[in-house]
Amino acid sequence: MDVLSDAITAMRTGRPHSGHTHKLAPWGLRFPPSPGAGFHIVLRGSCWLLPPEDAPPVRLGVGDVVLLPRNRGYGLADSLETELIDVVLTDGGLLPAQRSELTDGPPGAETTTMLCGAYQLNQARPHPLLASLPDVLHLPAQVGRHPGLRSLVELLGAELTDRRLGTDAAVPALLDTLLLYILRAWFEESACVATSGWAAALGDPVVTAALREIHQSPAHPWTVEELGARTGLSRAAFARRFTALVGRPPLAYLTWWRMTTAGRLLRETDAPLRSVAQQTGYLSEFAFAKAFKREYDLSPGRYREQGRGAGRRSGSAMTGEG
Repeated sequence: MDVLSDAITAMRTGRPHSGHTHKLAPWGLRFPPSPGAGFHIVLRGSCWLLPPEDAPPVRLGVGDVVLLPRNRGYGLADSLETELIDVVLTDGGLLPAQRSELTDGPPGAETTTMLCGAYQLNQARPHPLLASLPDVLHLPAQVGRHPGLRSLVELLGAELTDRRLGTDAAVPALLDTLLLYILRAWFEESACVATSGWAAALGDPVVTAALREIHQSPAHPWTVEELGARTGLSRAAFARRFTALVGRPPLAYLTWWRMTTAGRLLRETDAPLRSVAQQTGYLSEFAFAKAFKREYDLSPGRYREQGRGAGRRSGSAMTGEG
């Protein structure tokens, strides 16, 4: 898998959810902070996004896509003057189903139709690629821009509007793809102007090649010299370039990714510790357990127990739509 796909897979903790929302002006909603990431796509009308921490408001028009990778709380409203009503999350930390307002309103009142949803992500250990994102990713609609993303939005909207055979399976798959398409579009645009950070790293063929090697074979006994040779650079030149763009030295990132992979294997599979250790580059269970506890402050067994308990609670809470 590529780095972006791996980053999402490592952080995902539950099924995404979404729904159509129709609002008749005046309307205003204040969303509380919550784990995961939220998104909104304007299909009709317009509205204002009110980001957290006194950031300037963002006007959203038809076709605009906005993603909030770290939901620190925000507002949505038809006007900057409209009072916001607090949205109360469900017991599982999900957005409740939003009431669709399709009745006639005052003359000239604007109706805003949005596709809204959320992704459950483990923000306790975010991949640095996602941790580097701004609080708000805004992709304005422009003719000829991101045609794949636009087609995906149409497919998702059609499934939610007209439920048919297979919709229950199609919607989560489309939502997972939507997140990747949004992030792909953002990083491709950012790579054109970025000179450092993950946007620049993903646009750099040398660093991208090294990341691909690490992600494809985390158990391999990589050295900085070997990674540099695979990318056509000397040890020193490769180490400087990788560290400058990724934000940590090659072997430090390798260790981080090994431990992230180990955490996912413990959380999602029944593989014995010996197998998890081997898949992440450790020759013995003892060495693996020591490295894992140093990284997570928990033994692998205790981490697996806690992860299973959280998974059961998350699964039982997947009942709401946003």
